[in-house]
Amino acid sequence: MQKKYEENFMTLLTNHLKESGFVFQGSEIYGGLSNTWDYGPYGTILKDKISNFWKSYFIKNRKNSYLIDSKILMNPLVWKSSGHLSNFTDLLIENKLTQKRYRADHLLEAFYSESEVAKFTQEQMLDLIKKHYPNIENKKTEWSEIRKFNLMFETYQGVIEGKKDTIYLRPETAQGIFINFKNVQRTMRAHLPLAIGQIGKSFRNEVTPGNFIFRTREFEQMELEVFVDPEKSMEAFDEYVNASYEFVLSLGIEKENIRIRKHSDEELSHYSKATSDIEFLFPWGWGELMGIAHRGDYDLSQHELGSKVNLQYQDPFTNKKYIPHVIEPSVGLDRLMLAILCQSFEIDEMNDNRILLDLPVQLSIHDVAILPLVKKQLDEAEIIESKLKQLGLSTILDSSGSIGKRYRRYDSLGIKYCLTIDYDSSSEQTFTLRDSKTMEQKRLSLEQIINLIQ
Repeated sequence: MQKKYEENFMTLLTNHLKESGFVFQGSEIYGGLSNTWDYGPYGTILKDKISNFWKSYFIKNRKNSYLIDSKILMNPLVWKSSGHLSNFTDLLIENKLTQKRYRADHLLEAFYSESEVAKFTQEQMLDLIKKHYPNIENKKTEWSEIRKFNLMFETYQGVIEGKKDTIYLRPETAQGIFINFKNVQRTMRAHLPLAIGQIGKSFRNEVTPGNFIFRTREFEQMELEVFVDPEKSMEAFDEYVNASYEFVLSLGIEKENIRIRKHSDEELSHYSKATSDIEFLFPWGWGELMGIAHRGDYDLSQHELGSKVNLQYQDPFTNKKYIPHVIEPSVGLDRLMLAILCQSFEIDEMNDNRILLDLPVQLSIHDVAILPLVKKQLDEAEIIESKLKQLGLSTILDSSGSIGKRYRRYDSLGIKYCLTIDYDSSSEQTFTLRDSKTMEQKRLSLEQIINLIQ
């Protein structure tokens, strides 16, 4: 069933995540820093589970797939060759009466589709913004010209004043993969198709970040670059569109809440031969969750030209030499996590407005919460916890508060099962296992419980 959102859904979700240890405002004790969020203990667990699932799906379970870890800071020539220094821009417009800046395309997407906006010239965009926005946010407007705004964060390298070199925080992880293509292919003795992935932080000086962790200036990406024979590249593109869709489903996102949207020719990036997005239905509407791009040979060709290093691949079976084409499935980890939280968060009005975080079972914060009914059963609870941990299961033991309040606590934290040790447990060697979503309880032996939750 497609997710239905209440009007104040994001406020309720955000407040719950802050209060329960998932997400905190960045630099909170100093008044915060806009658009920055720190992950607390539970948020970090969930983020790690998602990234580990991605690694298993795209790296560990596929042939010729490898993980690397390139650096945030790279030689500035990387960004010159890739085109980021000249082309990585947004169109910016300012209301001169308030000095507030906006992305021109975002303003117009309230009235036109993305594909329509992509066709407009800057002059047309300015005319349409003046037409549609005589006022904005209850303020009168006097619009500036539309200007290009580079999204790269600059910093400096060097210690001598006046002799510092400008370098950049990477805006994507992909370029670190491209410049290491030959290193990985050579050292792994890999044939094509060859997939190289990495998970890491990227930085974009967004003009209008927002929607909680959906769009932030510092974010984490999970990117895969698949190097293929040019003659087989469209086949590989279709394969990874399907694989990415199945990845999102297998992660636990429901089919009714996602769709595949193919980019029109006008929307395509300058390097792209084809792009499809997997979109999720967020509270504010459909938004990009994962992008799959056919990048052609653009990146390797540009780096071969800039570095003067031969980046061709020689097929060992045919001796044919060529620059591989690249298929790129890319997903923002923070954004994917938000989609899962949006889908999972519920206010159960039928049960006294209890908060339920119904995470997919493979993403459950812990496999089981162990709840002794009274504190004198704590020793037995610790023995059970030790047994479960030895089997590799993740547990939390809690003996504080009434059992009803403890059930509510773990319902709201995304822990599917609670194991309760009650008065009959010692004599019968059975325990109550409670399901957070259904609130159903079963009387089971420890062995049966282990078989169920493993």
